[in-house]
Amino acid sequence: MMSFAYIIGHIAVRDETKWAEYRSRVPATLVPWNAELVFRGKLEGVLGGSFGHPDTVVIRFPDMAALRGWFESAAYQALIPLREQAADVLLLAYAAE
Repeated sequence: MMSFAYIIGHIAVRDETKWAEYRSRVPATLVPWNAELVFRGKLEGVLGGSFGHPDTVVIRFPDMAALRGWFESAAYQALIPLREQAADVLLLAYAAE
């Protein structure tokens, strides 16, 4: 059985133009790590508790080493200042069992 690692990002966009630029540049950073975008969506409702990020993204990596390699890569690190200008983003790393 294969195990994967996932990034789940919860997003509250502040600047649509900068966010569009960031989103357009991220896919190229995923290629060397054999990662793929699994899901991108908008929150339709909170069924329990409270939550302040209306957008979510899920990216799958072959393993946690690839996930960490991508996050620490020069290519992705260069995009972080743009991401921080564009949105409030909570990035979580999960290892699938």
